[in-house]
Amino acid sequence: MNDIIEKIKTSFSGEIYTSFTYKTLYATDASVYREMPIGVAYPKNKDDIATLIQLANENNIALIPRGAGTSLAGQVVGSGLVVDISKYMNQILEINLEEHWVTVQPGVILDELNKQLAPYGLFFGPETSTSNRCTIGGMIGNNSCGARSLIYGSTRDHLLEVSGFLADGTFTTFKALSNDEFEAKCQLQTLEGNIYRQLKYWLSDISIQNKIKEAYPDSRLARRNMGYALDLLLQCSVFNSTSTEKINLCKLIAGSEGTLFFITEAKLNLVATPPNCVGLLCVHLNHLHESYKANLVALAYQPTSVELMDNTILQLASKNKEQLSNRYFVEGNPASILIVEFVSSNYDDIRNKAQNLIIDLKSKGLGYAFPLIEGNNTKKVWNLRKAGLGVLSNMEGHKKPVAVIEDTAVHPEFLADYMHDMEQMLNRLGLSCVYYAHIGTGEIHLRPVLNLKSNNDKKIFRQVAEQTAQLVKKYKGSLSGEHGDGRLRGEFIPFMFGDEVYQILKKLKYTWDVKNIFNPGKIIDTPPMDSNLRFHDNYTDTAKTTFFDFKNDGGYLAAIEKCNGSADCRKSAEMGGTMCPTYMATRNETHTTRARANMLREILSTHSNPYKNKELYQILDLCLSCKACKTECPSNIDMAKFKAEYLQHYYEKHRIPIRNWTVAHITKLYQLGKIIRPITNFILKNNHTKSILKSTLKIAPNRNFPTLAKQSFYQWSKKHSTIKEQYDVYLFNDEFTNYLESDLGIYAVLLLERLGYKVHILPPMESGRTYISKGLIKKAQRIASNNINKIVSLVSPYSAIIGIEPSAILSFRDEYLDFSNPKQIAISQQIARQTYTIEEFIVKEFNKGKINRDYFTDQPQKILVHVHCQFKAIAQKQIIIDFLSIPKNFNVKEIPSSCCGMAGSFGFEKEHYNLSMQIGDIILFPTIRKASKDTIIAANGTSCRQQIKDGTGIIAKHPVQIIYEALKKESTITQ
Repeated sequence: MNDIIEKIKTSFSGEIYTSFTYKTLYATDASVYREMPIGVAYPKNKDDIATLIQLANENNIALIPRGAGTSLAGQVVGSGLVVDISKYMNQILEINLEEHWVTVQPGVILDELNKQLAPYGLFFGPETSTSNRCTIGGMIGNNSCGARSLIYGSTRDHLLEVSGFLADGTFTTFKALSNDEFEAKCQLQTLEGNIYRQLKYWLSDISIQNKIKEAYPDSRLARRNMGYALDLLLQCSVFNSTSTEKINLCKLIAGSEGTLFFITEAKLNLVATPPNCVGLLCVHLNHLHESYKANLVALAYQPTSVELMDNTILQLASKNKEQLSNRYFVEGNPASILIVEFVSSNYDDIRNKAQNLIIDLKSKGLGYAFPLIEGNNTKKVWNLRKAGLGVLSNMEGHKKPVAVIEDTAVHPEFLADYMHDMEQMLNRLGLSCVYYAHIGTGEIHLRPVLNLKSNNDKKIFRQVAEQTAQLVKKYKGSLSGEHGDGRLRGEFIPFMFGDEVYQILKKLKYTWDVKNIFNPGKIIDTPPMDSNLRFHDNYTDTAKTTFFDFKNDGGYLAAIEKCNGSADCRKSAEMGGTMCPTYMATRNETHTTRARANMLREILSTHSNPYKNKELYQILDLCLSCKACKTECPSNIDMAKFKAEYLQHYYEKHRIPIRNWTVAHITKLYQLGKIIRPITNFILKNNHTKSILKSTLKIAPNRNFPTLAKQSFYQWSKKHSTIKEQYDVYLFNDEFTNYLESDLGIYAVLLLERLGYKVHILPPMESGRTYISKGLIKKAQRIASNNINKIVSLVSPYSAIIGIEPSAILSFRDEYLDFSNPKQIAISQQIARQTYTIEEFIVKEFNKGKINRDYFTDQPQKILVHVHCQFKAIAQKQIIIDFLSIPKNFNVKEIPSSCCGMAGSFGFEKEHYNLSMQIGDIILFPTIRKASKDTIIAANGTSCRQQIKDGTGIIAKHPVQIIYEALKKESTITQ
């Protein structure tokens, strides 16, 4: 393969990789399948696509088109060359406002497209739960629908034209044709002409038409994606004399999963943005079976959407910090909730519809609570619903809700009977199941709970699929509503359609693609649905001994396996949030949390000595340990923790790099350097000596070393006296505050004392953060244990341990809990409950009424704040906004940035410097540069403030300093 690739590199402007790392990262998608491809290509333009098609034809190589890789039926898993169009072919080419259409490349992301269209009052209607990372090409391939398909239908309904390549390398465009234009196409002596002729030959035959109509799902069912959409072509005027609809082979290409045509451009119909007023009636039901009846009642009121969440989804969501806040509207313990959406130009109309529906439901004995959610809070409900797939991985144990029958659809009027039969079948097999999603259109995502590591459950996996096919056929439904056939359901198409119709589909595929180079093994001639599973026969757990405690996850490998591939880590910076900073900067799959999890899983499950693998070490290297995935990933993937665990094992077999050793032991070096502070600072600032240090430690030349403060915070504390009567708090004197930014410690003490608190400054203690960040876990464990023993006697319901540097103090609420030995776990949990950042503590006291706004200036002040990553992950970013908003005329806005890019020592490291600055330059730096001169820039992390200074030249202040300086110059306030 390498020799073949070398031959085309001169004519290929994109990138092609055949390394083990790249093949591993693209061996899976969001499905249960795994198969190693021969390589990965990133084309930059249509000429690159043409080159790849020529390569495929000449060397009998399969091409597997891929977008975000969120497919659930294994559509982008295979042994060919994966062609990832998301990295470069992602441009919006033309927007036509008069005719309401847009032309895009296939790698354009849905939410990013709609964000560009929003100012014009237009958007692309179909909306998937993966809308912040899914590509238009992927949506076309699967014919995606989404939550509002009741009114917007599917992608197919809005696909006007596609341009791209046929399997022989011919570039063409498919669009709507008149009957005369269709006849002209049939006369072409080309592959395109042959395609039209064959369709004419088959579909003009009345007996074949009847067989297709009989075999295909109920024509009233909007969600029907099995096979190729021949039934829809029969509705065109070419084959139906009573129809005025023009024939358009886009209907066939949509839902074909890249097996017929390689798209390079798509012309999409746009619709008007819906009215601004949105209301979600969240119907709480006592029994799941009531949902099917309530759904039919709700549909009579013409909602824009009806979605289902069952109790399992709701309970698992409570284990994810971000989703826990989104489920605020849940009352009691419902068996299920129907989300009924109404949209209107005014809220009175919505409230009237909702009230009438409530009366109707109550009259039928359906539902016990009916909260109506309006305004911005509707986003929280939808975010909870969209997180459904991800949170399923939080189910404890090796049994997980599995994608196997998750895409079946039947007409809503048959849904109750179908689900009754389904539940009986699941009971016979001894299975529990998760239920959620698009109940309004007859599609419920059903996920039976199975352990696909178990041979017995693998057999049941097949039995579930086989018996479900029989049920779906009984109700004339569709095995695939929107997720596609892929390799999961393709095996059952002959049974669903009958062999005669299936043979037509097969001939269609091989008419379009004679050599079978376009995504083979999907829809047609698929391998057995229980082959090439992610948990394969050689899958073993080689990671038995760990330093962190992973028992709640079932072990280290099991914790990693919670990454199901749904790719929430692939959202761009424009979509908000922090995860994943390196992907946001580079748009490389290799830099996603998913990629790191995939590589970890592969190595830990197949290598007898996994901790010697340098390829894994390298792919983990670009994880910033920002911990955003711990919160923003619905599956709670804590890659920072996984990375630290791996590094400790790795360093036990390899020498620790001198730079990593130095960073880990920096506190000890501070202690030594403090003895000769003037000399230490001279060495750190002198051009000659600091260049030697940078060269030795491989530090970026552009960075400046932080220097030691004139006096340590603890030295100052010994000279400081306080008022004895005040309420006691204990200030954790972390290594960063004590040696580098003692002024912040002083501000904190003076602020707390002015507010009426007596501050006990603890002796300097290492938090262990530097050791954790560099993977020296054994040392960090000892530090954590010592700190717990020192602090436990200070903890009570009437005291608080507070800290200034988030990464240090929040260790008590994060890593320390996973370090604790069985004898310490109870006291470490007790300490965690009483540990706060200083901002959290003051906001808590302010909310209790113990701190008055009148203590502070009433002068107006504009503040832009960047919140430290670990604070966002472990605490609540809103706390920083609330803290800075205590003075009544302070106008505080968060900078909607991801990680600043410094991430401890990451941004200092020579090989990471450019990426570090690239991350900062996405949103953080430009926002600060655009700020008015009278705006204060705030950042609560020491690394963040250094990055802001290096990236913009502006000095950012810690929030504590800002609030201290906002105090009125009056006498001390007493509690």
